[in-house]
Amino acid sequence: MKKRTKIGSVVLSLMLGVSVFATAAFGQAPEQAAQDSFRVLIKGNSNEKAKAQASYGKRHDFGAEGFTTNVNESQYKALLKNKNLKVELVEQVEIYAKPGAGTMAPTDQTPWGIEAIYNDSAITQTSGGDGIKVAVLDTGVNKAHTDLAANVEQCKDFTQRTSPLVNGVCNDKNGHGTHVAGTVLANGGNGTGIYGVAPQAELWAYKVLNDRGSGYSDDIAAAIEHAANEATRLGVKTVISMSLGSSTKNTLISNAVDYAYGKGALVVAAAGNSGPSANTIGYPGALVNAIAVASLDNTFVNGTHKVSDFSSRGNPNTDGDYVIQERDIELSAPGGAIYSTATSGGYTTMSGTSMATPHISGLAAKIWAENKSLSNVQIRTELQNRAKLYDIKGGTGAATGDDYASGFGFPRVR
Repeated sequence: MKKRTKIGSVVLSLMLGVSVFATAAFGQAPEQAAQDSFRVLIKGNSNEKAKAQASYGKRHDFGAEGFTTNVNESQYKALLKNKNLKVELVEQVEIYAKPGAGTMAPTDQTPWGIEAIYNDSAITQTSGGDGIKVAVLDTGVNKAHTDLAANVEQCKDFTQRTSPLVNGVCNDKNGHGTHVAGTVLANGGNGTGIYGVAPQAELWAYKVLNDRGSGYSDDIAAAIEHAANEATRLGVKTVISMSLGSSTKNTLISNAVDYAYGKGALVVAAAGNSGPSANTIGYPGALVNAIAVASLDNTFVNGTHKVSDFSSRGNPNTDGDYVIQERDIELSAPGGAIYSTATSGGYTTMSGTSMATPHISGLAAKIWAENKSLSNVQIRTELQNRAKLYDIKGGTGAATGDDYASGFGFPRVR
């Protein structure tokens, strides 16, 4: 039998809770190598790129950044020998999910995170978000879930090998994406289900990770750009919510985030689950044009919610400046033991900055719906200003004012 060549690649990881999910270790050889299949980014002068594209086909075209395609091992080795081309392995996203125990009927229609962000422990249902699109880039969504079905406006799959984009398909057999979507905009299922932060918002369910929770950075970048272009085409306000990330900066995703932010979309991303040490924040959350969200627990220290121990921290050297630089935590939200929709059609609990992120995405949608004349930059400023009203002082690194654990604080509805 022919011995397969192991070719390493940076491995990304969804920002999932350590209590529910065991994530892949960074630096492992990607699954694509073991299968003799490689996703590559090809760069070079236009003539050479055109020849390569004619030979191997195209998955995504990123213009001057190059194009991506799938090749086998022998083709990959041949490309590496072409001195007129620069060939890079596309970074891969991997998780290993262990679903939490779920229930078919909700045990709590307004989970603690919803009560906290509404600053109302007696709230029985939520409202808001009408006209705002929230693009959830994740493992897909169970669009038939009672609490989500009425909100699904777009359903697209960026993960299928035979096509870079399939409309009308966003099946979620992992569960992560359905859980995230529920926190953003679950509509209560005609009064019998749970409520998200902004239940009148419209859901763009973009599947960028397969059912094992594994995907590629070019698919994620393409989905980010697609969401921004759709927002422009339709003339709508859009929040891009990403509960995924990596310990390293990825050029394709970074450029896509900059593109989307420049087109008027608000980009919200998980900080990561590598805390509580400093400078553990992941990308794309660490980018200047993305809002990095840290996780809070439903416990109190020093009179405020506590930053989860697993939540990644930013750069302590920028504490107190209230200026967002690369690798800064910006906002905090509930992320520990969050109850939300399950892909089974029921409900389940998960923990992580993945769960904190949709709270902020939903809040942004709710505020934007009430102020549609505002830009994405102005909505971001409003979130920051609300966060300053509830400063977080509990947990490693949390301190008075802007800090590397909780950022500006916890923004709320009121």
